[in-house]
Amino acid sequence: MSWLSHRRAFLTRGAQGLGTVALASLLGDRRAVLGAEPLRAPLLSTPPRIERVIWLTMAGGPSQLETFDPKPELARHDGEAMPESLTRGQQLAQLQGQKLVCLGPQFQFRKTGEAGTEISELFPHLATVMDDICLIRSMTTDAINHDPAHMFMNTGSQIAGRPSMGSWITYGLGSEAADLPGYVVMVSTGPGRSPQPIAARQWNSGFLPSRYQGVQLRSTGDPVLYLGSPTGVSRDGQSRDVATINDLNRLHRAQVLDPEIETRIAQYELAFRMQISIPELMDLRGESGSTLEQYGCVPGDGSFASNCLIARRLAERGVRFIQLYHRDWDHHSLLREELPLRAAEVDRGCAALIRDLKQRGLFDSTLIVWTGEFGRTPMMQGNKGPIGRDHHNKAMSMWVAGGGIRGGMVYGATDELGYAAAENVCTVHDLHATMLHLLGVDHSAFSVKFQGLDARLTGVEEARVLTGILS
Repeated sequence: MSWLSHRRAFLTRGAQGLGTVALASLLGDRRAVLGAEPLRAPLLSTPPRIERVIWLTMAGGPSQLETFDPKPELARHDGEAMPESLTRGQQLAQLQGQKLVCLGPQFQFRKTGEAGTEISELFPHLATVMDDICLIRSMTTDAINHDPAHMFMNTGSQIAGRPSMGSWITYGLGSEAADLPGYVVMVSTGPGRSPQPIAARQWNSGFLPSRYQGVQLRSTGDPVLYLGSPTGVSRDGQSRDVATINDLNRLHRAQVLDPEIETRIAQYELAFRMQISIPELMDLRGESGSTLEQYGCVPGDGSFASNCLIARRLAERGVRFIQLYHRDWDHHSLLREELPLRAAEVDRGCAALIRDLKQRGLFDSTLIVWTGEFGRTPMMQGNKGPIGRDHHNKAMSMWVAGGGIRGGMVYGATDELGYAAAENVCTVHDLHATMLHLLGVDHSAFSVKFQGLDARLTGVEEARVLTGILS
């Protein structure tokens, strides 16, 4: 019997699991609909600031030097050799062993909002809501290639098989969505190139019960495959079938005490409810014309903007963790040509999501995170023509907004050439710790025994809550 099976058996016999404290006192009379077990996340002395997370992933690694980190000094040194004192002995991806030449920012930066935050001209819509946003210019990561970098951002580890952050959160806090998964993922891609795939292991539950893994909703076609009832099967008949199957599953669970039977029971029941909830969720025709215009989307187009609108609808329905991926930000070449296209595909939707959540009273209870998996080098990749930038893990820009976040501020800075974070350096573990703190969870106490160790989303390294960005 696995360690999880032993743990479930222990819980079934009435003991308290994993030394954690239920969050019922923080959540009042609300119960997690995701399962009948007690909520597991440790109690903080202060109540949670947010109820949900919307995580916007720009897959491929956006260049911070053309988006959110203006570097006039780098522009002045455009075409000159990169100082060896900065790069000697440093890890690079495809530029290793090559002549390193400075590449100045390729687009203009403009001051925005009352705070005067400088961002790229490529984001005219986002510029209108920058006073609601905290821009972090000093994020770093441990990984330098795409898949391990995504893994690190999602799980806090480059090793595959660890639970994703959405799984950790739904495991600890449950979900208030009775007829939808607690953790939902959507992926979009603009027209044009064929970027790297996004693997489903990025939203896997790892060593946590599989009921907490993310559920991907497809942007076009059937949102969930095989969700509809077979021809000739009535809903009443199907309901009786599900009830009978789950009665048998409960009998089996009582005999073998296997935690995955709990997952099977919950997923049968959830899938039955989703047959009604998912088509209603994905049907945007009921949204007003002004809302569709605000997002700049057409129902059924599968765009990032449509996914942002669906994210708002998921938030309204109590989903705990919503993750959107938008692909094709990997610009080793064609930086000047392709980056404006990617920015245009996400700019309007991001701004509309912030406004829409504010209009509906959901902004202060939601954390929005916009990030890639790493940044890009201030050095040029390629020669004349379709130039680009290489992967870079020592500096990246991202932004956060919503409940508990100080809007209209810039946190951290890179050096003059944008090579490395130099002020208020942030790590992925810090970002995870801050997210958990806003949810009312002490990251250092929220752990699960795995292979004899106390496994955490924030790992075993030191992680800190970024109090400087909190309101």
